[in-house]
Parts: sequence; C-alpha cells; structure tokens
Amino acid sequence: MSIGEAMWGQIREGAAPTPETVGALASLDRVTLGAGRVRQLQSQLSAEVFGAGPLEELLALPGVTDVLVNGTDGVWIDRGEGLEPTACEVGDAAAVRRLAVRLATSAGRRLDETSPFVDGLLPGGVRLHAVLPPLVPDAAHISLRVPRQHTPTLEELQANSTICPFGAEVLDQLVRARAAFVVSGGTGSGKTTLLGALLSRVPPSERIVVVEDVRELRVEHPHVVALQGRTANVEGAGAVPLEALVRQSLRMRPDRLVVGEVRGAEVRELLSALNTGHDGGCGTVHANTATDVLARFEALGALAGMSQHAVRSQLVSAVKVVVHLRREPAGRVVSEVGVIGWDGDALRVQPALARRDGALRRQDAWPVLAHVLGSAR
Repeated sequence: MSIGEAMWGQIREGAAPTPETVGALASLDRVTLGAGRVRQLQSQLSAEVFGAGPLEELLALPGVTDVLVNGTDGVWIDRGEGLEPTACEVGDAAAVRRLAVRLATSAGRRLDETSPFVDGLLPGGVRLHAVLPPLVPDAAHISLRVPRQHTPTLEELQANSTICPFGAEVLDQLVRARAAFVVSGGTGSGKTTLLGALLSRVPPSERIVVVEDVRELRVEHPHVVALQGRTANVEGAGAVPLEALVRQSLRMRPDRLVVGEVRGAEVRELLSALNTGHDGGCGTVHANTATDVLARFEALGALAGMSQHAVRSQLVSAVKVVVHLRREPAGRVVSEVGVIGWDGDALRVQPALARRDGALRRQDAWPVLAHVLGSAR
C-alpha cells in the first residue's frame, strides 16, 4: 500500500488528518526515501489534504491573481497580463470534483447536488467559487482569486502607473473631504485594490465598517470592522444577506461605511445610510464605463423594489464621485473621475478628469469636482 493510500484509508475510517499525522505517514519510509524526498512528500501530502492539491504551486507563483479550472479542459492563470494556459493537470472529472468539494469544505461551505455552487473564503485568504455539473458541462469548474499579500499604497499605485501624480493627489483629497464615492470597473480591473489604498488614507481616529459577501478588501488602518454575509444552510435557513449587514453596520457607529461590492438589494440600505449623515461612504460596483454606473444602480435598485425616480433622487444626494478603472494591455489604470449631477432633467456622470497620454486631464466638470473636494484649483 502506498503512503497516499494509507492516508486516505485513515480518513475513510474517520481519523481526521492533522499536520502531525500527515508528517508521520511521509516519514514511514525515511530510510528508503532519504530526508530530502521525505520533505518533498510531506509538502505534497499537505497540499493534497489541506491545500489546493496540484493548484498549490500555481497559487504560489509571483503575481498570480486568478487560477481557473475549466473542468477537465485545462487550468488557466492570470498574472496581470490576461489569461494564460498552464501545464497543470488536476485529473479526471472525479478528481476535479473531489478537489472542489474539499476546497468548499475548507471554506466552511457545502458543495453537492443539493448545493451545486459555492462562494467562500479559504483559510489562507484565497476566494473560492466552484460549480458542479449539470450547471457546467462534464466536470466541476473552480475559480480561485488570490489576495494580495500586501495592500498597495496610493504612492505604489502611482509608481506602477495605475494613477498619475495629479490623479493620486485628487483621490487623496477626495478621501480627506469625506465625499461619498464609488469605484467602478470591469472584472479584474483593480477596484478592490484601489479602494483598499484609498481607505488606508482615512485618519486613524475614524472607524471603518466594511460589509462584504466574501471578505476580500484589505485595509491598512488601525480601526477596521469587517462584516461578512452568510449563505443559507442545507435546510434553507440561516442566511444573512448584505442588506441585513448594512442595517446592522449602522448600529456599530461607523465613521466610514464601506460596501465591498454593491451588487444587490443592499443598494437600498446603502443609499439610505449615505443620505442620513454617514459621510465618506464608498464601495465598488461593476460597470463598463463611468456613465454605466447610473444604469447599474437603477438595475440594482429595481431588485430592491425601488423605482427609477427613487434611485436617481437618492443617488444624486448620496454619492458624489465615480472613480473608474479599466484594464489595458500594460496594466490596470484609473481612466476617469466623474461627478454625479443633474444636466437639466437628466442625471448624468459628468467627466471631471479623463486619462489622456498616460495622465488624467481636466474635463468640463472639473470645477464641480474641485468644489466637492473643497479645492480652489
């Protein structure tokens, strides 16, 4: 019997694996294998039992932000320059399913026929999403989002050309002015990274309360309270949606209320909170352009039972600024800063800054943004 078979035999018999037992199994053949091979085997067994198995090495690669398993059709990674295929092999459909189920268990979630998709956070901070057939063809699909080990500062984002010096100064003023704002962009455009950098500029005397579906936002700040939603159990009970958490957060004396990603009915509670004296609130929202943010909020408001007029009326008085990012071949950049306001009878996001020739340049609505910032520019 191989060491791997012995390990899984113990698990099937009800013996929960621990790092000590895995290490002991790997050491059984120390004389035959040698110390170096034993250490390698210990690492391999630990990855199979406690980690991401064959994906573990990919997650450890410098710069990797996403690892994607397309069933048995291959594994892809993103290192900031778009998706690229890898030579990693997870195995057949049964092996991919076992990996997906084990990762879901590690995240404290259930993945089976009664609950065929899962969204959770692994112990190391990696965000997991997995889907089982028949929602996807042939074999389970796994998506892993790797968190940054270090939250970039505004200065570091400036150094890597995500934002120009003038734009960094404007966003710093935006935080200090306690103006409510949203960071918009497509998937993987760097919204969470930029929001974390901006929140790190909040004075240390202020209390930041962050509400998220799955915890992703990292903020270098001495006083951050993080709330995370919860899905229903197998009986369909126990769910805690974001809208409930937003209501609870208002009782926790937030100086800054942050919704990591506005994507559902919680938009109603957020707009209500920002309209009742909670200055400096912010969040992220998926949108292809800054202008699309309005349509996105209207769609989310409809999920909460709000009329288009109600959404627009609350939005214009609650959120002042939209900071939009886009992903370019050379990297992620802040492409536009706009202000939300009325243009006659129409509500618009009016461009105040737009990226031209590698830097943000003033546009027609710059005086409006300067007024929001309390600037005399």
